[in-house]
Amino acid sequence: MTFQPDTKLPARISASPNHDERRAPIDMILLHYTGMATADAALARLRDPGPRVSCHYFIHEDGTIHQMVPEARRAWHAGESSWQGVTDINSHSIGVEIVNPGHDGGYPEFPSVQVDAVIALCRDVMARQKIPSARVLGHSDVAPSRKQDPGEKFPWDRLSKAGIGIWVEPSKIVPGPELDPGDRSDIIRTLQSSLRELGYGIEVNGQFDAVTKDVVAAFQRHFRPARVDGIADHSTVETLKRLLVARELVA
Repeated sequence: MTFQPDTKLPARISASPNHDERRAPIDMILLHYTGMATADAALARLRDPGPRVSCHYFIHEDGTIHQMVPEARRAWHAGESSWQGVTDINSHSIGVEIVNPGHDGGYPEFPSVQVDAVIALCRDVMARQKIPSARVLGHSDVAPSRKQDPGEKFPWDRLSKAGIGIWVEPSKIVPGPELDPGDRSDIIRTLQSSLRELGYGIEVNGQFDAVTKDVVAAFQRHFRPARVDGIADHSTVETLKRLLVARELVA
């Protein structure tokens, strides 16, 4: 398959056969890391019809961008996922794979030039597709029990300064009461309700169960990256409260 790029930013087309028809309008950008040893290995996998995975854009460490699937088509990158009650994230999103071997491969820092390219691409897509800043998310946000990417080293604060995503300075980590796995209380119910209000797929049941721990960890990876442990401490809870306020201000 050959196609014309949707933007001038890609240096080349590396077409993937793995896509189908969209079932909803585009209203989200989903960021991933490749999680493979090399960029070439990741590109090959995303173009292989066997694994049935793909993305719209692929960004190398040096900032070079490839387009793999036309934006009008539904790439296969999110898997089983949800956000704000929507479960077909692939239909709603533009998928961006960022070359990084990930947590299982040493998880290096994202090079500045690569982040520059992510910012340029997100701003371009957001402007053309009218995507709200709060709808730029990480894979771990929509699949917290399965995924960790792009992870706690990804500079969401830097993206926010460029008008991408939402961000507040995380509350300081201090000793104090915390909510732990196994706990049950109305305070946990309130925490779950707030995480669900932000968009995470979580049941409001008042139990700090395994899913709640996964969602808290995903929240920390994105919004309180200094410590990712799945424990709802004062810093996590206060950051969540202020983030909900910030989201309303940019809505």
